[in-house]
Amino acid sequence: MSFRTFAGFLLAVSLSHAAWADAPERSLVPESRPGTAVEGRATVGVAQAVRNLVNPSRRASAERQGLQASRAARVSPPKERPRGLKRRFQRLVGGQRSQPGTVTQSKKGSVCGIRSIRGQTIAPIPGRIKGCGVADPVKVTSVAGVALSTAITVDCITAQALNSWVENGVKPAVGRAGGGVASLKIAAHYSCRTRNNRPGAKISEHGRGRAVDISAINLKNGASLTVSNGWRDKKAGPILKKAHSAACGPFGTVLGPDADRYHQDHFHFDTARYRNGTYCR
Repeated sequence: MSFRTFAGFLLAVSLSHAAWADAPERSLVPESRPGTAVEGRATVGVAQAVRNLVNPSRRASAERQGLQASRAARVSPPKERPRGLKRRFQRLVGGQRSQPGTVTQSKKGSVCGIRSIRGQTIAPIPGRIKGCGVADPVKVTSVAGVALSTAITVDCITAQALNSWVENGVKPAVGRAGGGVASLKIAAHYSCRTRNNRPGAKISEHGRGRAVDISAINLKNGASLTVSNGWRDKKAGPILKKAHSAACGPFGTVLGPDADRYHQDHFHFDTARYRNGTYCR
């Protein structure tokens, strides 16, 4: 190569470098060609990614957007609630008992959360005198499948105690005698009065809906085991005494003919509680 030719080559390179240096700033990413929409979008996306990498604030924003999109993709849309779910739930739990002491209907005609306590809830009973009355009374017609000679007004705790006594005390005590237990003879239930109706005495548990008096156990063959005549009888006595003893536990107070002169013809049961446990005589 001659000296003139080499000098011409160097001049051309210098002019090209000057033209490139004076040219306006261009993107590092080539522009899309007209008529290629897909390639154009891809090119813009790449260009945006390059800008995000160069600009820290844009990069942080892009990371947040990507994190939100990832979380949204992981959250599945809510499913439609199955039809009839409430009915299936009610069928599942309808036969279960409620907590003791609650006045609820577990089955039509039943009260206090126990199916075998038949009756109805009634309005609160205000007391005639101070200390009487029942806040949540029920009127019970039968317990543990055994009818009561008259409906009794008590609270649920007392109704549950009576139901337990009949099921676990009276029925085993009677057994198959006379064909089994048919009903109970009720001597007293709610009554706003003093103990043993004595003037000046404390309010009886009857006045609070917490007591019931039983005067006889009636059998299916028509026989009746009365407290007044059967307590000291050779046949009826052992049955009545066994039933009386079984009430000590479900009830807080259990009185019978051996207690005093006021209980010669009936059992008195109430749900009062004492520091030393139950009072059974």
